[in-house]
Amino acid sequence: MRAFISWLYSFALSLGGPGLFTVAFLDSSFISLPQINDILVVLMVTEHKAWMVYFAFMATTGSVAGCYVIYYLAKKGGEAFVRKRLKPGHVERSLALYRRHGLLALMVPALLPPPAPFKLFVLAAGLANVRPVQFVLAIAVARGLRYLALGILAIYYGDAALELMRTHGSTVAIVLATLLVAVGILLWLRTRKPVVGSP
Repeated sequence: MRAFISWLYSFALSLGGPGLFTVAFLDSSFISLPQINDILVVLMVTEHKAWMVYFAFMATTGSVAGCYVIYYLAKKGGEAFVRKRLKPGHVERSLALYRRHGLLALMVPALLPPPAPFKLFVLAAGLANVRPVQFVLAIAVARGLRYLALGILAIYYGDAALELMRTHGSTVAIVLATLLVAVGILLWLRTRKPVVGSP
């Protein structure tokens, strides 16, 4: 497995943006590659700062495409397909979170690093009949924010950001995810209009 991951690093770095897309697609669909895409984004942005938005975009679209494959299989395969792949009780808990929090139940895990059970919520989204457009937008926004935040970190801190990701990647990702979620909640609260009663 380590040899395969090493080969993926070389492959992605040699291709640039398309390599990021490929690794993000694999990580979000059939293979779990913890933190490899985060590190690749930081590394590529550190070397080519002017291309930060492009790299973030390619990582995001790859992740969206990979997630959509899992979502589509769950949606078409139904509850029996999902239950074969999840432990007892996980389906009920994830569906309960969708009923309580809507798309936030998908977006928050999309911001978090492993071992957050992100694919569990992707599968549950298919089972919960989340609309395809809503699903794609939720993943795109969450992953887009994550990779843009990592890109900004790489621009300002360069090699130090790369070393930080290699040694404390999970901690950095959790802090970034917490900040992004907090900002999202604040923006949502600001856009809410209080209900004014009639005089």
